[in-house]
Amino acid sequence: MWIPMLSLTALPHVGGIFGGLITRKEVKTWYTRLNKPSWRPPNAAFPVAWTTLYTGMGYGSYLVWKELGGFTQDALLPLGLYGMQLALNWAWTPIFFGAHNIKLAMIEIVMLTGTVAATMVSWYPISRTATLLMVPYLAWLCLATSLNYCIWRDNPDPKKDY
Repeated sequence: MWIPMLSLTALPHVGGIFGGLITRKEVKTWYTRLNKPSWRPPNAAFPVAWTTLYTGMGYGSYLVWKELGGFTQDALLPLGLYGMQLALNWAWTPIFFGAHNIKLAMIEIVMLTGTVAATMVSWYPISRTATLLMVPYLAWLCLATSLNYCIWRDNPDPKKDY
């Protein structure tokens, strides 16, 4: 059981590593020129937070997978929602930092937050522990959504009228 546990716990970090490659360059250039709220976390907090959150959600997915006997018919909805939120999570960084599309990133992060909430609802009857492991992630997403909104609001782009 070590291989599935380690694999499912590590899986979210894959997208985080690729996202980090995009963010690393842009946080020193484009991101510094944006108007940001005074309450935003320091840049150094983000890698620490995401490492913790990715580990928690990954281990939570393992608990659900284990409880449902693997990738079974019963696992389709809870792990499908999890996979969807993971894909949305991984997509946000290229949209925001890569394409510099703050408005689209705002729409995307709202969809992500809703999908995380739906994932948690689907996990609760299966594993309360797995659901609780997602609580810090949902809280962080609420902060990130607020931050994304403030950056979008405070940095109008007259060339992009979507």
